[in-house]
Amino acid sequence: MAFTISIEVNREIELAAPFDDVFALVSDIPRTVSYFPKVERLVDIGENAWRWEMEKIGVDKYSIQTIYACRYHADREAGRVTWTPVEGEGNGNVAGSWTLTDHGQTTRARYQASAELTLPMQSLLKMALSPVVKHEFNNLLDTYLNNLKNAF
Repeated sequence: MAFTISIEVNREIELAAPFDDVFALVSDIPRTVSYFPKVERLVDIGENAWRWEMEKIGVDKYSIQTIYACRYHADREAGRVTWTPVEGEGNGNVAGSWTLTDHGQTTRARYQASAELTLPMQSLLKMALSPVVKHEFNNLLDTYLNNLKNAF
């Protein structure tokens, strides 16, 4: 039996760097992923799609590894980088975007994402695990955003 956990996140940060520098970083997928914690491996699967393989969390038979793939599209003129799920890759589907606003020497960055993670566990565990998984996802995202702030 398996169950699915859904997560929605929206964050805004101010980065102390010009738009061009921020756009160059968030549109370069291997470079931006290098700031994301607990990524075990990022695999180029072609056609601007990348598979994320996260480090396992938990212990023994209760460990979880999140694997998903996204196809990325960068539109510099619109100040957006978007990603959509690649079906059939791993146990998760993630979609989202960066929306950047130029403020001269700073850039306002809005991060939005929705994720669905399917866990191969008894559905009775959903109530216990759902808040833990959501908390971990939010912690990883906050660390990533702080790492980006520190990069600039």
